[in-house]
Amino acid sequence: MATKGVKEQTLVLIKPDAMQRGLVGEIVTRFEKKGLKLVGMKMMGLDEALLREHYAHIADKPFFPGLAKFMQGTPVIAMCWEGLEVVDAVRKITGITKARQAEAGSIRGDFAMSVSCNVVHASDSVENAEKEVKRFFKTDEIHNYDKSEYTHVYAADELV
Repeated sequence: MATKGVKEQTLVLIKPDAMQRGLVGEIVTRFEKKGLKLVGMKMMGLDEALLREHYAHIADKPFFPGLAKFMQGTPVIAMCWEGLEVVDAVRKITGITKARQAEAGSIRGDFAMSVSCNVVHASDSVENAEKEVKRFFKTDEIHNYDKSEYTHVYAADELV
């Protein structure tokens, strides 16, 4: 079954606190168990310019230097996930930003207590996801392949 109808993509970053705590496998597994398709993944260090662009909406806030230092503390894992309404699905799996109030069962609800040290970043809208995927991945780093499992994840009429 072709996956031509499944083209929405989103960015997830596994943040330094998750890297330090050995949560990479747990986090990836959550998205895989949901049935999402991993189309890009890499470990990378984040420089000041990339962080300023990514966090442009808060780059002028007094807490930004601390956030930048935290995000540069270790490499992060950047992932691009694909699926139907994937942005909303990933946000639900991730949980709200203020991790100590995130719902149990979500990644942040299960693994975090902080606003900054909240284990993952996930795009908050389709528009931002498109920008963020392009910010963290070159075109040739995103892979297009059929995922045979989709015959058990989506109904046939959802894939056209």
